[in-house]
Amino acid sequence: MPADRAALGAFLRSRRDRLTPAQAGIAPFPGPRRVPGLRKEELAVLAGLSPDHYSRLEQGRQHTVTDEVVRALARALQLDDVERAHLRDLAAPAARRRWSGPEAAQRPDPGMLRLMTALGHVPVLLLGRRSQVLARNGLLSTVLGTAMEPGSSFARWLFLDPAARNRIVNWPEFAAAAVGALRYELGRHPDDRRLADLVEQLRREDADVAQWWDDQRVTFRTSVTKHIDHPAAGPLQFGIESVVLPHDPEQRLVVYTVEPDSATARVLPLLASWAAGPQDSGAAAGAGAR
Repeated sequence: MPADRAALGAFLRSRRDRLTPAQAGIAPFPGPRRVPGLRKEELAVLAGLSPDHYSRLEQGRQHTVTDEVVRALARALQLDDVERAHLRDLAAPAARRRWSGPEAAQRPDPGMLRLMTALGHVPVLLLGRRSQVLARNGLLSTVLGTAMEPGSSFARWLFLDPAARNRIVNWPEFAAAAVGALRYELGRHPDDRRLADLVEQLRREDADVAQWWDDQRVTFRTSVTKHIDHPAAGPLQFGIESVVLPHDPEQRLVVYTVEPDSATARVLPLLASWAAGPQDSGAAAGAGAR
């Protein structure tokens, strides 16, 4: 079975398992139930498909998936906007998504770097493909307690560095969302071998990643509150927001926002004074993908 069709089947099964007949607004089909959610036949009826057609989809034997079928499945499974987009990516013909040549090294977008400079009073991080750090300001490094050098992997730090779990108080919530974002990216780039290798490494070395990956959760630029336990400044709280430019969706600026007059806002100027000037975003601007 092609890997992309296996991923489509696994995602459909996971969404079907989480939706009960009552939640779907139908009476359960008669007979003993061996699944926690909808049966294949029940979902097929809800989506207006034949049971055989749906079974082929879930088993990875249906090579062509029309847009009409994707919309019908998304509606029947009550998917949110991010899940709908992920389903479209998984159902897209392989020929449409095939790798077309060597990948150019990512360079920080000049507009994003100017925005980083304007937001120098809060921690800011510019991420590229595979959660690679393209740039960051010194305040980000001070808050997280890591150099986060351009060219390094934010995901590897988050999951493989024990200091990340100690620094981020609500690490499970934040990390689970990061796994969902990796799944969303892999759905968009199923032929990205380096991304697939990163996911496999994280699943192999971190049991939490393996569990969250099997849950089939998918996220995209989700706003998550991050609680930081800073050894000198004490508890810090940030709202994490992402900015993506229309002409380059492969780069996202991650901004650590704060509530005005909050304890975190009051201590940030002190933390900024600790941040070394050479580590600010200007020093990171010339970094490319490694």
